[in-house]
Amino acid sequence: MWIFPLGAAVVAVAFAAMLSAQYVRRRRAYQAAWILALLMYAVASFALFLGVLDGWTTGEYRLYWLFGAVLNVPWLAMGEGYLLIRNRTVTTVLMILLLFATAFAVARIRTGAIDPSALAKDLPLGKDAFAHDTLPYRLSQLYAYPAYLLLLFGTAWSGWRMRGQPALRDRLVGTALIAAGATVVAIGSGVGAGLDVVPLFSIGLLAGIAVMFVGFVVASRPPRSA
Repeated sequence: MWIFPLGAAVVAVAFAAMLSAQYVRRRRAYQAAWILALLMYAVASFALFLGVLDGWTTGEYRLYWLFGAVLNVPWLAMGEGYLLIRNRTVTTVLMILLLFATAFAVARIRTGAIDPSALAKDLPLGKDAFAHDTLPYRLSQLYAYPAYLLLLFGTAWSGWRMRGQPALRDRLVGTALIAAGATVVAIGSGVGAGLDVVPLFSIGLLAGIAVMFVGFVVASRPPRSA
């Protein structure tokens, strides 16, 4: 099952490179946020690949937890915010808050105590790995859950705002696919990790990033002419 997270890491890096080429040409803030989210996804997937392949180290688990379980979805949501929110003051405030939240998460997960015995499983749960320091585990709930709801809200809001505007249909479809890809990963990680079903989690990582990338590409298209 290590082949699927490795594939997810490779796909995420390739997609980040393609988005980087778009960013060089167009300089859109949402593209920059999504590039960071894709690179985080790649790091977390590669850490999972190493952990499943030959056993977890504490460093691999910290990378997997930080960039996969905690920070990835908030940066996805920030990209959607840049795409949909036209008020620059609002997006600037949100970015400052996200940067502070990112720094806090890095500091706490880097220093959080990990129970080595929990790393004997192919797919250790955060609540077991951080049993003696629960804040790093709780950060996944405090960060990823609200960010995921914002992704869904952004999709619904964009659908409402763009109704009757065929020229903006790509943005609606793109944000919907990003939310769908995040949902695939959430279901795969929630069920797969909770039941220790590594195949479900591993395949979900690859399927989810593929759906999200299609969403990135579609949402990045320029508005259609009437």
